[in-house]
Amino acid sequence: MDHDADALHAAIDEVLAGHRDAFRHIVREYGLGVRGFIASQLYHLDDVDDLAQDVFLAAFESLGSFRKGDEFGAWLRGIARNKVKMYFRTRMRRENAMERFRSEVGDVVVADLEQASEAVEEQQLARLLGCISKLPDKMRRIVQGGLEGQKALALAEAMESSVAVIYVTNHRAHKLLRECMARKGV
Repeated sequence: MDHDADALHAAIDEVLAGHRDAFRHIVREYGLGVRGFIASQLYHLDDVDDLAQDVFLAAFESLGSFRKGDEFGAWLRGIARNKVKMYFRTRMRRENAMERFRSEVGDVVVADLEQASEAVEEQQLARLLGCISKLPDKMRRIVQGGLEGQKALALAEAMESSVAVIYVTNHRAHKLLRECMARKGV
């Protein structure tokens, strides 16, 4: 960056003499370069303007430490480099804290969810058993036999029926159970 050194030194002298508005000249001259430097370091471009503002604020506050023989752009980039480092440290701390928070919330919520799930399963099972008890005797015997793992052929022989009748009756029983489970207050 080749800037007019005399104009820069004059602006610095004015700022140091208490004329804050003279700092606008410095921001106008170096703003684009500082933003470009920061943008080349960041993934989230939304943060570029905020960091550039932080850089110029820090430069304003420490302008008295700038040695006039040094290159001003390099001095600003040094400040920007430090601001970017602090940005990443802060971001990592925030992300680590958020991850710890998610983990802790997960630990607490998982226990509650498991307990709620068990309660729902128990309620559903109680409702299902209530629905099964309301089935006609033949359907109830076929459903219970299926739950116990009996094969259709064995059920047909035990009930003195055909396998086809067992399948049709089982299908009707499951339809009645689905309807019963869908009703409220069972």
